[in-house]
Amino acid sequence: MLQFAASSAAAGLGLPAMAQSAGSRVIRIGTTFDNSGVEKANGSGLFLGSSAYFDALNKAGGINGSKVELVMKDDGFKPDVSKANALALAEDPAVLAILHPLGTRQTAAVIDAVPGLAVVGPNTGTVALRKKPSPNAFWVRANYDQEIERLVAQAASVGQTRIGLVHPKDPLGQSLLAGFTAAMARHKIEPVVIATTPGTTSMEVDPAAKEIAKASPQIVIVGLAGTAAAFIKALRAAGGNSTIYGISISAGSIFGMGDQAHGVGFSIPVLSPFAARSELVRRYQADMLAAGHKTFSLSSMEGYVDACVLAEGMRRAGSSLNRASLIAGLERIEGWDAGGMRFNFSRGNHEGSTFVDVAIIGSGGRLLT
Repeated sequence: MLQFAASSAAAGLGLPAMAQSAGSRVIRIGTTFDNSGVEKANGSGLFLGSSAYFDALNKAGGINGSKVELVMKDDGFKPDVSKANALALAEDPAVLAILHPLGTRQTAAVIDAVPGLAVVGPNTGTVALRKKPSPNAFWVRANYDQEIERLVAQAASVGQTRIGLVHPKDPLGQSLLAGFTAAMARHKIEPVVIATTPGTTSMEVDPAAKEIAKASPQIVIVGLAGTAAAFIKALRAAGGNSTIYGISISAGSIFGMGDQAHGVGFSIPVLSPFAARSELVRRYQADMLAAGHKTFSLSSMEGYVDACVLAEGMRRAGSSLNRASLIAGLERIEGWDAGGMRFNFSRGNHEGSTFVDVAIIGSGGRLLT
């Protein structure tokens, strides 16, 4: 069964995830994410995937002979702690980048705190962040507008036009609402219901669930992250039988529901971790197994892809690898096929991918795409 539980290898906080190789330069990559709060499933999954990638990279010789070391810091999904972690990481001259910060406000705090440090693969698709000039931010995943457009198009393609939305009443939710409104307008569909929860981390989901259940849409797009499972359970308890479409950041919470998640669909900004027909996924599966992780997940797949893109930027930075040359190296990733996903950055474009697919949770928790 697909799971999102953290392994014991990632349980320690603030400690290097990989040992330093004596007598050689070590490239450090900082990470800050929630490893203790409501978003722990997503955060620990990201770290498992990136760790597996760099484990394999180091065994193959590293970058120009230098080993890559991940340094993990837990921010508890608190933006002020994310900022403090980023500043602490930036004080170490061996830290060349920060990888996959988790959350909209957390990512904004990290990007602003360390303008000279590349921030690669933020785990948020909030469009407003991408519109803000941030020369150090490199977005590996598609944005939420693209995810919601894909979900609305999927529903419309099979004649399901009674569509609703639930979203948190915060910056993440406002971004999702804007994307939903635009997508519905493009498909000439009027929303049946739009409900809100107090915020991304709020477990006060019952009022929104009852509002959705009363309106009885055919499809409800769940624009929630760690509270998605609680909302779905409340919706079912309120008599709501709408088909559930989640956005990608809801996946970790939804998979924690076990068999209750059967039939739930959601957008995914990376290849399915089970799609072994793709070279990228085959490498991911092999490296995860080699690292001792026998379960595959969307979050670890995304962490793996983030690390893959960062490593390619380091290769393209040349022999004099430093913070500035890494940013330049990432901007040279143009039209690059990573083995089934293409990435296209440039000096004027730091949104590397538009890939979005829709997956359904089948029996046994397996993803069907």
